[in-house]
Amino acid sequence: MALTIATWNINSVRLRRPLVEEFLQRYQPDILCLQEIKCQNEQFPAREFAAAGYPHQAVNGQKAYHGVATLSRLPLTDVAHKDLCNAGHARHVSCRVQYGDTPLEIHNFYVPAGGDVPDPSVNDKFRHKLDFLDEMKAWFADPEFSSGKIILGDFNIAPHENDVWSHKQLLKVVSHTPIETEKLDQLLTSGNWTDLVRAHIPHEKKLYSWWSYRARDWSLSDKGRRLDHVWATPDIARMSRSCDVVRAARGWGEKPSDHVPVIVTLD
Repeated sequence: MALTIATWNINSVRLRRPLVEEFLQRYQPDILCLQEIKCQNEQFPAREFAAAGYPHQAVNGQKAYHGVATLSRLPLTDVAHKDLCNAGHARHVSCRVQYGDTPLEIHNFYVPAGGDVPDPSVNDKFRHKLDFLDEMKAWFADPEFSSGKIILGDFNIAPHENDVWSHKQLLKVVSHTPIETEKLDQLLTSGNWTDLVRAHIPHEKKLYSWWSYRARDWSLSDKGRRLDHVWATPDIARMSRSCDVVRAARGWGEKPSDHVPVIVTLD
């Protein structure tokens, strides 16, 4: 039985609800994890998504900022959220889904962007980002994260040279600075995670999931970054069969998200 899981920073779920509904209808993932929903729980369009075939929902919202939500065709249990760094931000929600004989736990993250200045001594937002990554690493050191887990979402870091349009020009730009990429690589390797996207689309190929709104023609200039990730523990990674980055979604509608969906299939 195949299971498809998608992640998408939607950048305001109420503003872009029609795009989410279009994606659900066109691609029909079993599970969709959204980030930056920018609404409180009671404002989340739960009824509309249930009508679209996704009645099982785990939402951790926040007024005007941040917020994450997981939509599912399959029942969700053990819904929880963790406030990393005790910042009062809605940046995580987790849940369990029964996949055949495997209880699969999915952690949906929205890692802080980090502001514009890559110096934690003068930029509190960047310091928060680094502290958030440190807390993730400490949390994932727990033996419970050795199997049966997927972590995904907008990690706000493009870790490798071919995850950005210009490695040299972005080395001092937040999301691709050495301190960030090193921390993310340490997080990946220390937990023995598998990057499912790059497991199917090798590092030799340029790959992006985000394009700035500042570009007049995002597709022509193609100055993107791969900020959205799906990682799995070794047992789940062995079930991974494919990955698709839906580049076309960056051009959907008059007001698209600056991110696009990433889909992985387990079988």
